[in-house]
Amino acid sequence: MENPLDQFEAWFASARAESVPQAEAMALATADARGRPSVRMVLLKGWGPRGFEFFTNRQSRKGKELKVNPFAALTLYWQPQGRSVRAAGRVTIMSRLDSLAYWRSRPLASQASAWASAQSSRLDSREHLVRRQAELVAGAGGGALPLSPLWGGYRLRPSWVEFWEHQDDRLHNRLLYTRRRGGWSIEELQP
Repeated sequence: MENPLDQFEAWFASARAESVPQAEAMALATADARGRPSVRMVLLKGWGPRGFEFFTNRQSRKGKELKVNPFAALTLYWQPQGRSVRAAGRVTIMSRLDSLAYWRSRPLASQASAWASAQSSRLDSREHLVRRQAELVAGAGGGALPLSPLWGGYRLRPSWVEFWEHQDDRLHNRLLYTRRRGGWSIEELQP
């Protein structure tokens, strides 16, 4: 395929069709202003011509790192299929409307968690956190909570995307897409 996001769509659909557990789980690497890296698992919530999308608290460690260094890398690994996808590029904040659209699709308990948690901050009392979440759920009366001003979406626009496929003889298949003016260049890499 000429576009890596079309290739990604095919591989992701295959992972879902084969019931790969948490096919949307991805490792996201960011770095602080001094270039010190940090990696964690997040959930891929969308992708398309504009890039790969995820959501988080903007005051979390990753949110703070992306504010001072708006570049990141991600990896999805589908072990049952022996496949992974890596990508890196500039990250931008998604619009409030895009964040709101996804927020409204979240369960009430997840919305309440986003309000209750000061993500990445020290937890002094788990009981207080659980109680605060329950209060927010009860206060919503079965409805939805408003979008937290500290929570929203990010989009990684890849400058390159690599597709890796396991081979038992260790001569793995690797295909690298690199963004060029007006499209993508494609090359195979040695394992």
